[in-house]
Amino acid sequence: MPALREYAITKVATVAGVDMKTAAKTILFTVPTGKTFYPVLVIVREASASLAGGTDYDFGTGAAADTWRQAIDLSSMTTLGTDYMVIGGADVTKYTDCAAASEFGIKVITGATDACTCTIDIFGFLA
Repeated sequence: MPALREYAITKVATVAGVDMKTAAKTILFTVPTGKTFYPVLVIVREASASLAGGTDYDFGTGAAADTWRQAIDLSSMTTLGTDYMVIGGADVTKYTDCAAASEFGIKVITGATDACTCTIDIFGFLA
């Protein structure tokens, strides 16, 4: 029997300790062989420090992680351990699905001023 994540929008991954300062891509979810992933929302939570200065984060596949959402400003998350942000798809926007074996991730473009990590939850479904 197929998993729930093939029949419903559900959490497909949780990644703790994501570096929110260093300009680099972090892989959050690798699409299983034979499946296509359709991301619906991302929750960034449990900041270890202030995300002040973190004004540009991209989410998606490819080296630039820019196929889903770009230029996400998380700089208002300044209270450690309690702030969280929900990032959904933009209204009426065309996206490219995430093919089998592709790596959905976050890329820090302009990260937090201070060293900071977060936990990131990925929600969507597989087909």
